[in-house]
Amino acid sequence: MKKTSPRSRPGIDRRTVLKGAAAVAAVGTAITGFPAYLKAAGKPIKIGMPTILSGRVAILGESSVAAASNEIRKINAAGGIEGRMLELVTRDSRAKPDEAARMTRDLVNNEGCEIIIDAEASGASFAVNEVVRDMKQYCIHTNSETSSLTADPKNQVPWVFRSCRQGIHDAVGGGLVAAKVAKEKGLKRWATVSPDYAYGRANTDEFMEYVKLFSPDVEIIEQTWPKLFQPDYTENVTALLNAQPQAVYSCLWGGDLVSFFDQASLYGLFDQFTAFAVNLGDYPVLSAIKSRPAGVYSGSRYHKDVPNTPENEAWYDSFMANSNVLPTNWAWQNAAAINFVAEALKKTGGDTDTEKMATATTGLTINSPFGVDGTLTLREEDHTLVNYMVGYSKTIVDEPYVVDFEQTGWSEIYKHEADWKKRNGYA
Repeated sequence: MKKTSPRSRPGIDRRTVLKGAAAVAAVGTAITGFPAYLKAAGKPIKIGMPTILSGRVAILGESSVAAASNEIRKINAAGGIEGRMLELVTRDSRAKPDEAARMTRDLVNNEGCEIIIDAEASGASFAVNEVVRDMKQYCIHTNSETSSLTADPKNQVPWVFRSCRQGIHDAVGGGLVAAKVAKEKGLKRWATVSPDYAYGRANTDEFMEYVKLFSPDVEIIEQTWPKLFQPDYTENVTALLNAQPQAVYSCLWGGDLVSFFDQASLYGLFDQFTAFAVNLGDYPVLSAIKSRPAGVYSGSRYHKDVPNTPENEAWYDSFMANSNVLPTNWAWQNAAAINFVAEALKKTGGDTDTEKMATATTGLTINSPFGVDGTLTLREEDHTLVNYMVGYSKTIVDEPYVVDFEQTGWSEIYKHEADWKKRNGYA
């Protein structure tokens, strides 16, 4: 078939287009105070995303990019924001805080990114937080679950937000379920195996604090702290076997959790006690473990049945149709971030000015398939996400992998979170 030349369109030629462009430019520069965002009309709004795209936990970074890209595709298909398309620019930090910080500066200074989506784990997110504070750059943290990132006033930045679950929220939900199971089964002797950095230490402390609060007979008899991306867990498995606990808690995540489960299964570890692994519920993790143990308690991550709604099912189908990776907890959190950004941009009329975006985002509520009642909110007081699904399920060997989800109500979470903030001097 013969292609139609663009020159064949009547009444429009290159000279006419250039004259029109020149006239528009002249008008724009002649009007005093002509808004910069109107001058940029038609240019894409670049969103920079540093994340982990190589190494053992790349599955999480890849799902972050896939989810953000899918939401951007939907927004652009609907006409973008004020006629401007969204464009995602990614960088691989390899989970190194210094690289994440350097790449964030590069995304703003050299790539012209007007918005930063910090899709890093906790270690790098604290580094990015200081960079965007210094640069006065609008940013949403999407993956770090370390509570102090937004709970501690010293870390709060007026133009920075967090669209992901927070450790203290999971700790309350997990503690309630774990305490109930502990009382039913008489599980008094507990051990932990969690990664040796800020998130692992804080998350484990918070979880066990609430287990003991709701079940005072519980005692911790052993704690072992593998390094991030550690290849061999023999020492940690041996420590657990020697301690002979009745229950074990772990917040290992991603590829580290897969490796630990595969190695621990060789010793029959999960036949000897009740296990709670908050990060086990991600689809890629469950599908990658060679010998999935049944009956392990997992925190809510991302599952197409949690919440069990047509909207969540539709989001899952859309993600799977437009991605070559499986969805994870990081996936829905990055999808939510893009939707918060889009709604904030609508409120500013497409203006990406940091202060205007911060004002538009503070306390913002959006419709979302991931919310308890179909909505999510970035809480005004500390810019963190609330009203997402919190709870625990039990694993089974085959799909759907997790069953018997027990949801924790937000009234319960808010009550215990307020007390926790006071005890830590965050209130």
